[in-house]
Amino acid sequence: MNTEDYYSVLGVTEDASQEDIKKAYRKLAKEYHPDKGGDEDTFKKISVAYDAIGDESKRRQYDMERKNPFGDARFANFNDMFSMFGNQFGRNQRPNKVIRFEVDIVDSYLNNKVKLTYKRKEKCDTCNGTGGRKNVCKQCGGHGQIIQTIGSGMFVQTVAMTCQQCGGSGEIILDPCHTCNGASTKEDFKTLEIRIPHGVEDGQIVRLQSMGDFHNGEYGDLSMKIELKSTQGFGKMGEHLLYNKFFTLEDLSKESFSVPHPNGELSVNFPKNFDTSRPLRVKGKGFKYSNVIGDLLINQYIKYNRD
Repeated sequence: MNTEDYYSVLGVTEDASQEDIKKAYRKLAKEYHPDKGGDEDTFKKISVAYDAIGDESKRRQYDMERKNPFGDARFANFNDMFSMFGNQFGRNQRPNKVIRFEVDIVDSYLNNKVKLTYKRKEKCDTCNGTGGRKNVCKQCGGHGQIIQTIGSGMFVQTVAMTCQQCGGSGEIILDPCHTCNGASTKEDFKTLEIRIPHGVEDGQIVRLQSMGDFHNGEYGDLSMKIELKSTQGFGKMGEHLLYNKFFTLEDLSKESFSVPHPNGELSVNFPKNFDTSRPLRVKGKGFKYSNVIGDLLINQYIKYNRD
């Protein structure tokens, strides 16, 4: 995760409006533009900062990454993430384990700690993760990859292919470990206590460094695809917290009604015109990001018996 404080780079506070950020960027860009005698490195730094927080959606992503308690946890689009790891692992590629992680919307709102248990490949203690006595792979010369030329004439392409002889490790096991049979790993369950980021989105990826499978002498990363779970009548829509409220005919004769909320029960007055086609809005009771505060939207439903 990038820990650079882009707000400080642009000289604005974390609660600055998008317009204030734009004004700050324009002022600094004019001052440090290389064509006007400014410092090129500073100008690049300003441009990177504005690219990260000048757009509202990117800014929200950046804010969540900064406040993520996992240190090196990163959020990314799930499909983009898979494109990054689409090829087989070469010797120097860091392995990545992907799991699905179901998150309660209320836990996300309250930034609660939860336990995560998953199966991963642990380092074999007998051989210390080596798999046994090895020798350099003669096929790839220990590189783990083989360079191949594809095509002919003007259409020639050079590509690096994972060595099939050693599986990309660059080594061949001569005397396998009797415990892991040369695999260098053993399967076991790992339990972590993690804090759910406030306002995490459905489908986002949270990556935990070195919490994945053991591979080629190191532990890879663990990528968790978040699946938000609607419980206790709550849902999420962007920065807004949703709640489904069911009324009886008797409820409609009252002046107000109560609804649960992660921070405590709320009392809400009935509007003069009761309209179930539109949700009731309670300001400022949704998810809170650095640049926006959502609302609680109450979907209204009527339940009654005709008997």
